Amino acid sequence: MMISCIIIDDEPIAHRVLRNHLEELSHVQVLASFHNAADAEAFLKTNHIDFIFLDVEMPEVRGIDFLKRLEVKPITVITTAFRDYAVDGFELGVLDYLLKPISRERLSNAVKRVTEMIQLMQVPSSINDDHTQKYEILIKAGTQKVIVDLRKITHAQGLKDYTILFTEDKKYLVKGSVKAMEKYLPDSHFIRVHRSFLIAKERVKVVNHNRIELGEISIPIGKLYKEVVSNFLVTRLPSKFEQSL
Repeated sequence: MMISCIIIDDEPIAHRVLRNHLEELSHVQVLASFHNAADAEAFLKTNHIDFIFLDVEMPEVRGIDFLKRLEVKPITVITTAFRDYAVDGFELGVLDYLLKPISRERLSNAVKRVTEMIQLMQVPSSINDDHTQKYEILIKAGTQKVIVDLRKITHAQGLKDYTILFTEDKKYLVKGSVKAMEKYLPDSHFIRVHRSFLIAKERVKVVNHNRIELGEISIPIGKLYKEVVSNFLVTRLPSKFEQSL
């Protein structure tokens, strides 16, 4: 499956690094590179691409502001030297967040996530309201119907008009926001930790400052949800947990 992208970054060395890494991924085609947001925006008005690599700190228009004003937002992978922009990016539906300097392995993992996302989007999915078993939801994906055990869902991530449900070995892309998904994922088992994230309560094991570490995935804790997460952790482990939020 061939996929196409553009690179938006004001640093020439960042373009070289990304292109060198991407040369090893034969299914990825870089259609164009831009050093400012204005040229990239003009290109996107007349060209279709599958995803973008987007720097945050650029002259004139910042990457985050550029993304906000796009009516149709492509799948986006943030590339930046600043860790603090992760929360802003996720709130705009960014799929992944790469911290410079970017390694080949980390870039490859990001492209893998993009490819999976594109494949999931090709099969429209929905949740059946009529299926109300205690620990199950029924997901319709194309012509298939899949019963998913809620206890196997690790977390959910909102991306624009979709929500990705993650289990330990599979992903399901469902039409609808994270907010809408909350009614299907009972609060006895799941907790909202960010505008874009729900997480299974039993999976919350490690909290590092303002992030929940879920294996190789680091989930941000939104400002509006800090107190909720802190109270949950204190209630769950009252004698052992030391607050660090």
